[in-house]
Amino acid sequence: MNPQITGPLLVALQFALIAAVAVPAARPFLTGMAGAGAWLLMVSGLALGTWALTCNRPGNFNIRPTPREGGQLVQSDPYRWIRHPMYSAVLLVAAACAWVDAAAWAWLAMAALVAVLTVKAGLEERWMAAKHPRYADYCGRSKRFVPGIF
Repeated sequence: MNPQITGPLLVALQFALIAAVAVPAARPFLTGMAGAGAWLLMVSGLALGTWALTCNRPGNFNIRPTPREGGQLVQSDPYRWIRHPMYSAVLLVAAACAWVDAAAWAWLAMAALVAVLTVKAGLEERWMAAKHPRYADYCGRSKRFVPGIF
């Protein structure tokens, strides 16, 4: 796969699916109509995403699955247990939005987002392993999205 085409395509799909799930859910969250379970998922996702961003070195973060030139392999804090905590955060927030909307199409968009992020993570892992010799060992100690499970 050509990273110059595949990366931007996956990012575009990711953002389209996030919008499809988030836009209909915005009103219930903004008007206080979202339930406690949805709020718990939302706050958990936002907290995890913030933690991951603050632990990543400036200039190291890349929205595309291709590693940044000169990027460092981060293996501490949430990255100790999860290789893609930003993707996990996005999935938690999307699940909160799908829960609030409760429509079948929202859950289908959520499932499609899981598929897109799974493909994106797989490509990123392949390209990270080619760039960082310790990445394979890191994969053996961490999970892709959910600590200890997946």
